Amino acid sequence: FSQRCGAAGFIGMTWPRKYGGGERGFLERFVVSEEMIAAGAPVWAHWVADRQSGPMLIHYGRDAMRQRILPRIIAGECYFCIGMSEPDSGSDLFSLRSRAERVSEGWSVNGRKIWTSNAHRSHYMIALLRTSLATEENRRHGLTQFLIPMDSAGLTVRPIHNLTGAHEFNEVTFDDVLVTDEHVIGEVDMAWKQATNELAYERSGPERFLETIAVLHGLIHAAGQAPEPRTAEGIGRLVAQVATLRQMSLSVAGMLHDGKVPEVEAAVVKEMGTNWEQALPGTARDLVPDIIVGPGNREQLDEILRQATLIAPKLTIQGGTREVLRGIIARGLGLR
Repeated sequence: FSQRCGAAGFIGMTWPRKYGGGERGFLERFVVSEEMIAAGAPVWAHWVADRQSGPMLIHYGRDAMRQRILPRIIAGECYFCIGMSEPDSGSDLFSLRSRAERVSEGWSVNGRKIWTSNAHRSHYMIALLRTSLATEENRRHGLTQFLIPMDSAGLTVRPIHNLTGAHEFNEVTFDDVLVTDEHVIGEVDMAWKQATNELAYERSGPERFLETIAVLHGLIHAAGQAPEPRTAEGIGRLVAQVATLRQMSLSVAGMLHDGKVPEVEAAVVKEMGTNWEQALPGTARDLVPDIIVGPGNREQLDEILRQATLIAPKLTIQGGTREVLRGIIARGLGLR
């Protein structure tokens, strides 16, 4: 599927043509992303590479790195994962312990990353690693991003199954994994700002409020053409809320199109969007008793609700916990 998307020009839509990109607008990419997610298309193989890793390499990567990798991403043949969270450093990335130390051949990487989505399918990881100690004046100092091939000697991927039994997350262990200077992204010790810029791409798209949208579709279908007033009001409220979230997400896409870095705005979209989609199964269950549903439709709606309830806990964790997001928003408002 990813290769077919690449052939259709749906990957790297906003990227420069010299790497095979389409040089299209972020709003055009938003439309394609929204339709893919709403249809439940299997986009997750290439999603991270298209959404954030490619733009990261365009802005901070070495030219040889771009020339080698970006055309493969665009073709739907090269997949990425992100190495940030660690067992003891989930919300506080300043405290991460995975490190890269200087050796004669380049850098030796040791440590662990956890909750790494699709590491088992990926060709590369962009890993945030400690390369020197932070200073008292600047906790952000000492972090560097590396492009790490997932087939590197000493790198081990272990599966973590979610509540539905699906294998989405992983633990990744580094035991003296050797990477060369050519795999450094950006400046050594100065990666914090580029990492937070990367997350602006991750946190603001339609996937931040559409992951449980099947619940709303199922609820509307079950309610039929003449729902009870309480049900109609509840569904209307949900539709108005998701329309508002969509407009907010579109606004961030417009800012990206204008070359801005909407770190705070993206955090607002992610915080509000994932809270909404996390609460959606419970809100729907509250409305279901007022709906007369046929046996077949009731079983279908119950299955949609069951699946959405099982994935709901992860939604306010992946891409940044609500505590991290609220900290970013508070700093943006000058409150911290």
